[in-house]
Amino acid sequence: MVKDLFERIQKNKGPLGRWASQAEGYFVFPKLEGPLANRMQFHGKEVINWSINDYLGLANHPEVRKVDAEAAAEYGSAYPMGARMMSGHTSWHEKLEQELASFVGKESAYLLNFGYQGMVSTIDALVSKNDVIVYDVDSHACIIDGVRLHMGKRFTYKHNDVESLEKNLERATNMAETTGGGILVITEGVFGMRGQQGKLKEIVELKKKYNFRLLVDDAHGFGTLGKTGAGAGEEQECQDGIDVYFSTFAKSMASIGAFVAADKDVIDFLKYNLRSQMFAKALPMVLVKGALKRLEMLRTMPELKDKLWENVNYLQNGLKEKGFNIGDTNTCVTPVYLEGSIPEAMVMVNDLRENYSIFLSIVVYPVIPKGIILLRMIPTATHTKADIDETLAAYEAIREKLVNGTYKAIAAQTTVDVSAE
Repeated sequence: MVKDLFERIQKNKGPLGRWASQAEGYFVFPKLEGPLANRMQFHGKEVINWSINDYLGLANHPEVRKVDAEAAAEYGSAYPMGARMMSGHTSWHEKLEQELASFVGKESAYLLNFGYQGMVSTIDALVSKNDVIVYDVDSHACIIDGVRLHMGKRFTYKHNDVESLEKNLERATNMAETTGGGILVITEGVFGMRGQQGKLKEIVELKKKYNFRLLVDDAHGFGTLGKTGAGAGEEQECQDGIDVYFSTFAKSMASIGAFVAADKDVIDFLKYNLRSQMFAKALPMVLVKGALKRLEMLRTMPELKDKLWENVNYLQNGLKEKGFNIGDTNTCVTPVYLEGSIPEAMVMVNDLRENYSIFLSIVVYPVIPKGIILLRMIPTATHTKADIDETLAAYEAIREKLVNGTYKAIAAQTTVDVSAE
């Protein structure tokens, strides 16, 4: 008997979907309103916003908005029409690619419509069924989904564990010698939940012993790390050892789009084999012209990154001084680890938003282990010391309520099922 395809999804909403009736519209799919900034509107009141990836404060910068508006007025939102291979190619797309390649120290670059689909398609294009992929177990979902398309062998290594990576490189080498393929290692420049840099320099060193190519997703490192902002590879002085450098415009560039950079022969191959771009409409001109302006500001206004790091250090030092566990982050991403259940976490975040006017992202199981609550903050160049001081005071108050059982008691009196973990 053939089952109704929808029977499963009607009975099992998934680990996050099970909370939809209690969470949607507030904890997930919330509506932040007003100009993108350090303070925005949520449910009709002003909140300090720690949940947008606008690291350098470009999203609402007057120079950026001016260029975006002028490009929209000149080209509209449709131009150019069609895929770039057919009718959507322009000299402005080429100019942006050239400037991106130069900025990250690579020979060539290729513009992508989205970071997520771009990474999925890049992995798919780079490997054949005879090749072996070795990747960090904590890699972003876009990497996981790209690896899922791979018809050959793949191995994970323990998060940021070079010894584990080497063991898996040995396995991959044996496998590749059998299949006649190559090896692709994938990691991130910055891991977006924990805030750790990937151990790029140590991984590049392994090239002296093993024959592999390295793909790095540097979404959170681009614009925030390195002397010029060229990312985690520049920060660790190993950019030349990264064979394929990937980043998105959705973080420091405060826009839509992405790019991949590498040697010219690699980019030439991707241009003709990257399915997500070959069969997709070209990135609209308003986004291309806007990206060129944002990149110019990254290059010429180092004070933006300086202000960002002034805020990062003030926030992270303040949290540590007050005894909060922020793990081993060495980037702008600022996680705060607390112990508690999902219902307690929901009550806590409600308290933060309603009574302390703090808006931030909450991360719970299954993204992190059960019993852990991760409050994830993204400092930006637009935050102020007053924002940070107010947030630190709020954190001390909520920690006390979590420890003394206040949140657990409130959760037990609401519709939240405390036993449902």
